[in-house]
Amino acid sequence: MKKCAKTRLCLALLAIAPALHAQDSWPTKPIKLIVSHAPGSSSDVVARYLASRMANQLPQPLVIENRPGGQNIIGAQAAARATPDGYTLFYGTTGALVSNLYTLSKLPYDPKQDFTPIRFIGYSPFMVAAHPKFGPNTLDEVFALSRQSPDQVSVATEAAKTFSGILAGALKAMGKAEWSSVPYSKSSEALQDTIAGRTQLVVLPTAVVLSQVQDKRLKGLAVSTVSRLANLPDIPALGETFPGFGFSGWHMLVAPAQTPTPVLERLNQALSAVLADPEVSRYLTSLGIATDPALDSLKANRQFLDKEHETWTGLVQRLGIHPE
Repeated sequence: MKKCAKTRLCLALLAIAPALHAQDSWPTKPIKLIVSHAPGSSSDVVARYLASRMANQLPQPLVIENRPGGQNIIGAQAAARATPDGYTLFYGTTGALVSNLYTLSKLPYDPKQDFTPIRFIGYSPFMVAAHPKFGPNTLDEVFALSRQSPDQVSVATEAAKTFSGILAGALKAMGKAEWSSVPYSKSSEALQDTIAGRTQLVVLPTAVVLSQVQDKRLKGLAVSTVSRLANLPDIPALGETFPGFGFSGWHMLVAPAQTPTPVLERLNQALSAVLADPEVSRYLTSLGIATDPALDSLKANRQFLDKEHETWTGLVQRLGIHPE
């Protein structure tokens, strides 16, 4: 019996030996990083920057593969179906990893089950900006004007069930506003129409709007955070109008579910080292992205995702949003 038991143990060790060796030697070839946005987008810019920095932490490079379209679905699905061996990663955003589950029906992937988190990258707050000649200079003034003259206030957003559209809907509900929302398929078109005065307001990521505000082509009315951003101290936070309220997008590096934990830990350490670099922090801040040193472990990142799902469950119920 003892001999049989020893034989079974030896066979089991032999069976897992190749997998253990593969994890120890990982990575032995370039790592694909799928980005579900087009080249030149804010997510793409950040992904490429961080990939270049992580090259100093790993023996193999991260190679960007852009798979845009379908509100992140094309890229997310490709990443979810990849072999979980550490050679395919996904640059995840709020939409791909959380909100799609609550706003879109018949998703070809499961945001909760198909990915495992590696490392939080940063919050990407949104900004409410207006044409410089638009009368109101605060959100309260905008709300008041929209109730008095609804035809004088229109808000440019991305599609209704994108982060941009949902935030505009939340503000309309909380501020008892009567404005009209104008959805666009491209954020650049929403931005240009507001600059041209065809719409009065625009709700888009701060990284997209900031340069236009700095150039005085738009004026910033609010950022979608609880308190003011350190690099934009003159622009009020939504939390000043609605105490405790914040609504920011975020970025996170994830891998297909079942990717070996040693590989996840090594990637976590590599990205954490990059994010701890003051030069990297300054660069991300210049793009309107705020890092969070507390979200540095695999466990903390899993807890963060779970909390986000709780938040979105309550949000869609409050706004009456149903997957379509």
